Amino acid sequence: MKSAVETLNPTRVRLTVEVPFEELKDSLDAAYKKINQQVTVKGFRKGKIPARVIDQRFGRGAVLEEAVNDALPKFYTEAVNEAEINPLGQPEVDITELKDGETLNFTAEVDIRPVIEIPDYSGIEVTVDAVEVTDEDVDKAVEELRERFASTTPVERAAEDGDIVTLDLEAKVEGEVLEDGVATAVPYTIGSGELLDGIDDAVKGLEAGGEATFTSQLKGGSAEGKDAEVTVKVTAVAKRELPELDDDFAQLASEFDTLDELKADSRKRLGSMKQYDQATQAQERVLEELLKITEVPIPEKLLADEINTRKHNLEHHQLGQMGIDLAKYLEIQGKTEEEFTTETEEAAVKGIKTQFILDELVSKEKLNVNQEELTEHLMRRASSSGMSPDQFAQAVVEGNQVPMLVGEVARGKALALVVESAKVTDTNGEAVDLDDDEDEAAETTEATAAEAGDAAEAEAEAKDDKGAKGEDKPEA
Repeated sequence: MKSAVETLNPTRVRLTVEVPFEELKDSLDAAYKKINQQVTVKGFRKGKIPARVIDQRFGRGAVLEEAVNDALPKFYTEAVNEAEINPLGQPEVDITELKDGETLNFTAEVDIRPVIEIPDYSGIEVTVDAVEVTDEDVDKAVEELRERFASTTPVERAAEDGDIVTLDLEAKVEGEVLEDGVATAVPYTIGSGELLDGIDDAVKGLEAGGEATFTSQLKGGSAEGKDAEVTVKVTAVAKRELPELDDDFAQLASEFDTLDELKADSRKRLGSMKQYDQATQAQERVLEELLKITEVPIPEKLLADEINTRKHNLEHHQLGQMGIDLAKYLEIQGKTEEEFTTETEEAAVKGIKTQFILDELVSKEKLNVNQEELTEHLMRRASSSGMSPDQFAQAVVEGNQVPMLVGEVARGKALALVVESAKVTDTNGEAVDLDDDEDEAAETTEATAAEAGDAAEAEAEAKDDKGAKGEDKPEA
């Protein structure tokens, strides 16, 4: 077999392949055997029909077609390996010449991973938010904890801001009570804004047994978006009582004996959270700079597939679980369809570029992933998915997603190399050392790399594997 490769553009090539007819012998034998098992000819036992009879009865052309379709994946893979290219997706194959007993010639056009030159990234400089925990931050955290331990006490007075009232509701549109417009015993905190516009003014000042009517635009249900006449009846009023901020509260709400100890722990936890956010911010900004200085051609079909995958996942998975369609989602987001399409394309381009760049760094720096690193990453992914490590590991194995996880860890290590060489300062002008917590750094780099390139990786790797193994056979 002879093959030659022609570069059509930085992300697409054409392979020209010439196959001597004798190399089709095994496929021809297999074609005759397959046809033998599928047909019957009077006078011959099944499976024992001579080749010349098959040619006479069913045509030599049918045998050749079966043989070529069987042989093409092998010849294509040999040509790919000989050309040392990394194909993305299935090739477009064209049989240019097929002479019985002489030769088989074909061409195969296919997208490839582009050759990427990684520039010197040691000069990357980024600025991130400083880690500062103020007294106001601590007070807010303690107050939120205090809110969780609030109690309610029934009162016999008019409802006020902050009270918890129990309501019966009835909504009418054009004088008709809606089938889904009646609700009873609905708890509501006055001032929370969690129900209908205008309900706070309607219930404030009412005692248990009081009712009022007001007009409001419905936020959901069968008449969503329409103005309704809403009758609300208060059946109970209760006031919220917050515990005193003292040592007794600290003992009730935590393992600490004093309020000062509780506040000190809150300050420490807030500091750790802000350090994590700072590390994530640093990695995201370093990645943005790396993307800016690296030239990456994008295969058009891969980009189109990635955009379609992102749209499909949003519409049929995320929005489906929320019970809304794309039009409603865009309305909530305040975006036009054109803006949504543009943002989706930009995200897809970023994901593909990130994958290609970090994969190139993995190869260039010869980065490997050991079992311990893979296990730690699996544990983190399981935690974020809400599954147990065993459940997540089983799902990964059954879905043949182990290579994807290995890729995430490897790309995380590649991004960590770039971050380590970058100059990171905070808004106070202080140098930021991201090596203080190696586990935290590993987690954030892997998460950043996975978020930017996960979908593109799954798409590209799946297609790579099929192309190499011949699972989706290119046919004449």
